[in-house]
Order: sequence, then structure tokens, then C-alpha cells
Amino acid sequence: MTSTAATTTSLSAWFEELQTGVQFVLLSCGVFFFFGIHNFLQEAISRVEGFEFGVMLGFMEVFGVAVCSYLERKYVAKETTRVAPMSAYPLLTACLLASSALSNIALNYINFPTKVVFRSCKLIPTMIIASFIHLKAFSIVEYACAIAMCAGLVLFAAADWQMTPSFHPIGLVFVTLSVFADAILPNAQERLFKQGSSRLEVTFFTNIFTLLVMGGSTLLSGDFMGLLRLAQTNNVLVFYMFVYTFIAYVAISIHMTVVKKFGGVAAVLVATGRKGMTLILSFLFFPKQFSWFYVLGACLVLGGLLFSSLHRIYSKKQMEQSRGKDHGMIPLTHSPTDGTSTPTNGTGFNR
Repeated sequence: MTSTAATTTSLSAWFEELQTGVQFVLLSCGVFFFFGIHNFLQEAISRVEGFEFGVMLGFMEVFGVAVCSYLERKYVAKETTRVAPMSAYPLLTACLLASSALSNIALNYINFPTKVVFRSCKLIPTMIIASFIHLKAFSIVEYACAIAMCAGLVLFAAADWQMTPSFHPIGLVFVTLSVFADAILPNAQERLFKQGSSRLEVTFFTNIFTLLVMGGSTLLSGDFMGLLRLAQTNNVLVFYMFVYTFIAYVAISIHMTVVKKFGGVAAVLVATGRKGMTLILSFLFFPKQFSWFYVLGACLVLGGLLFSSLHRIYSKKQMEQSRGKDHGMIPLTHSPTDGTSTPTNGTGFNR
């Protein structure tokens, strides 16, 4: 492990010597490449004949993130202590369990692009929760973006209903509930970050507890053994499963580096672009019946997501500048996390 840490350090030093523009291009290509492989494998696995174990996709993701975050925490970050109490993790575990399991079970009833579009709409439940619980008011721009995203979801779901023979409305219920759980999770994580917990600590403990629960439930339901029996008859599925389990952690680590080095605007643009790429690749590699409702719905959802994120970042910068003037200080022109909320859902990535 010492040689691995030394190699990581030397690669990091080499990367830091590159020009800023080259760094951004390399990181963006990394995000597109690794997320592209992850999403390709997710749809490829779900299309394997006899595969009816959507919950196992979530199990593999959680397993990969738990293992990788443990290794990074111990051998790279050298963390040895835990800050947050164990009592803080049941809520995070429940949210991650619902988010991961429900979104992947939904693939048994809806097609992959519909899942991607619905999972991109965390803004809507976030606004609903904030409006009813915290009585928070939002700007006209945010309401307009939310309406555009809702309209896009309706169009996408309507197209899926018409074009996909296996479509069932229960899939929309599952993926919608997963988005609500996904919207609660970052707020619960934020409390632990404020207490001094690191990202690696929260990621590892959330995923290890979720892994234990999912392991027990999949054994009892028969999904775990069912997937093993299917894998014994399909070597390609075994290869897909192995790569899929670990590649998402690489993708989100690169995305987090974009956030840290280039700020929220760059991260939002890259994230929106790779979601658009995911939809395009899905139709290219896995041919489906086509409807212009898909195109219009995707444009409304991704457009609403992009504008709401940029508006939030701009508003936060304006607030920071006004605070700086009030205190007689010169405001910062760049913040590494300007307006960007935690881009993970506890598994380490936003699927």
C-alpha cells in the first residue's frame, strides 16, 4: 500500500504542474469517460436475459463505494478516528437504502433514460421540503425552472408509456420516492460535516451500514443467490458486474476534483453535459423506439437543472459580495465550492 500511496502522490504532483486549461479538459474527459462506462454497464446489466434483480445494482454500487472509501480513508487520507457518533447514521442509512434500492428496482418497470431524467430532478422535492418544513420562499427563476422540469418529466413519462412495452407506472413511483430520499440525504450529511466529520468518514460509515442492511435483505429475498446463479451461466455478466462495482467511485472522485479546483459553475456545466451524454449514449447503444417527446422532455429537464444551478451559484456570489461590502472587505472572486451542494447521494455519486 506504501508504493500505491507514493504513486498517487507522484501522479498528483505531475497533474498540478499542468496548465489550468489542460487540467480542466483532462478532468472533464475523465468525468464523461468513467460516468459513461458506469451508465453503459448499468443499462447493459439490466438488459441481460434473465436479470430481474434491480436491487442488486444498488448493492454492487454500495459495496464498491464502501471498499474504495475505506481504502482511501486508511491509506491515502490516513484517517484513524471517527468524529460523528454512531447514532447519527441510522437516518443516513435509511435515506441511502431508499435512494439506491428504489431507483434500481425502478429499472424493472421503466427504461433507463426515464430513470436518468427523473433522478436529475432533486430540485423539485428539495423545494417542496423547504417550502413546507422551513417555510422558505423561492425566486421566480427557481419556480420557473421547477415548472419546466415538471413539464419535462410529464413528457418523458408519456413517451415511455407509449414506446416501452414493459412500462409500468409503479416504476415512476419507485424512482420518485428515491429522489425524495436523495433530497433528504445531503441535508443530513451536512450536519455531520459541520461537526467536523470528513467526506470519507461519512461516505464510508453510511455505505458500510447500508451494505449490511442490503446484504441481509437481498439474502432473505433471494435476489443475492439468484444473481449468483445467473452469473454462473454468463461470464460477460460477471465482467460487467466487477467493473460496474468499482468504476463509479473513480468517476465521482474526478467530479469532486472539478468542484474543488474550478468551482460550482464548471461542475454544473460538466454534470449537465454528462447527463445529456448519458441519454444520447443510451439511445445509440441500446436502440429504442423514438419519440420527440423524449427530446423535448430532456431539454426541459436538463435546461431547468442548468439554469436553477447557475442561478443559485450567482445568488450566493451576490450575497457573499454584499456581506464583504458590509464588513468593509474585498470579496473573493472565486470560491472552490461556490454554490455547489454536496454532489453525492451517499453512495458517492449522483446517478
